[in-house]
Formats: sequence, structure tokens, C-alpha cells
Amino acid sequence: MQFSITSLFAALALAATTSAAAIESRQNDNRPVADGACCVADSSLKEDVCTVNGAAGKCVPAGSANCGAALTCVQVDLLTCDANTLENGRPRCRPTA
Repeated sequence: MQFSITSLFAALALAATTSAAAIESRQNDNRPVADGACCVADSSLKEDVCTVNGAAGKCVPAGSANCGAALTCVQVDLLTCDANTLENGRPRCRPTA
């Protein structure tokens, strides 16, 4: 049985995407993983993982993306986190000023 290199790479990419989504969902205790500037209203909690502009992020109160009552998904590298203060079992993070 022969497989082309293209089909092998496609299968590996699909497996990586699927497993990453499953891991993120488990990290959010099976709540939806937000993808975009706003976290899921009435579902996402502070410090839930999310994805914004293709990068890993966290749901935090920021008000910078006009999300209304929903939390804002902010890239991890734009956050300052305090490991000594926990929110929902994770270090408390807020956008870097």
C-alpha cells in the first residue's frame, strides 16, 4: 500500500488540529473554545483558553474589542499574569498596559 507524501502531511495536519481542539476543550472543562476577539457570552469564564488571530489567548475582562457583556480574547503574549492570584484555578491575567 502506497501513500503520497501530500496525503501523509494532510493526515498529520488534521490529527494535530483535532487534538489541539480537544485539548483546549478539556482545558475549558468542556465549555466552547472561543475563536476570535470575543469569548462566548454566558459560557466562557475568566482565564478560559481561546484563539485570536491564530494565536493562543485567554478570556479576560478588557473591553477593548466591543464584546458587550462577553469577555475579550487577548493573545497570551499581550497579557501580564499573576501566578499568586488564581481565577477559576488559573493564574489571573490582564492586558499589559
